[in-house]
Amino acid sequence: MVDALSAVRWKRQQDAVIEVSEHGIVLIVEESACLQAKVYLQRELFVQYEYRARDRPRFGLSLGLFVDCLNTFSAPGSSSCIEIRYPGPDMQLLLRSVDSLDACIYAEIRTRIPDTITWDFNFEPAGSTPINFTVKSAALKEAIDDLEWPGSSIEITLQPTPPAVTLKGEGGHGDLQVDFLYYGTSDLLVAFHCDEEVSNRYKYKFLHATTANLPSNVIKDNRGSKITIGRGGIMKVQHLVSVTRSLTTNLASSAGYQQPSRIAFIEFFLKPEENIDE
Repeated sequence: MVDALSAVRWKRQQDAVIEVSEHGIVLIVEESACLQAKVYLQRELFVQYEYRARDRPRFGLSLGLFVDCLNTFSAPGSSSCIEIRYPGPDMQLLLRSVDSLDACIYAEIRTRIPDTITWDFNFEPAGSTPINFTVKSAALKEAIDDLEWPGSSIEITLQPTPPAVTLKGEGGHGDLQVDFLYYGTSDLLVAFHCDEEVSNRYKYKFLHATTANLPSNVIKDNRGSKITIGRGGIMKVQHLVSVTRSLTTNLASSAGYQQPSRIAFIEFFLKPEENIDE
């Protein structure tokens, strides 16, 4: 959970909205109505999941405080099991360790009535043919980190012939361009769908936030991150974070097989620079 939630923590003071449903938990953060991120924790990720609300509770809290509290319960090299409960007597989020009979760690996080999500929308495809590509996560992060040097905005272009994705930054210090070329045997750009050239500009600080805090296991496994361009140039960046389960706590099958549901889904939505000016 710490890995997944830290991936959307791009500044020190950051508020989040949590929505609880019969399907699991969704955490939402946003900035300047230009960047929004969602972390999906499906109910299958939990040892036990009880939902008895009549509607879908939604509350606000400090993301940094929540992550720091979860870290307090974490022990290096071991699987820590905690109980998370909402609401408490005063609408708090309650956390309690359940690993040990001899000691108990307990925390209460004050929640608040959530602000209205200013940008909660259904992502729409740009046309009948999807515009997306999947690139190795480590390569995407490295390319975006390098693009900090030229300037404050990045132009991303997809062209069908030859199939390629170009990230280009221009600034007072010069220009920098990164090309991802798609071949049938490519192990870098592993998927590509685009039938006409598409180009949009995005603010660097928002683009950087989509990969800045990727968990180490995503970089180490070097799995793919999927980027989709939707209607109006809105970009969706999707990452998958493995949530491991320990055999010693009967949280996996006897064969040790990690089911596909043991994945936290992370999505970033980023508006293009032109729409920001409008």
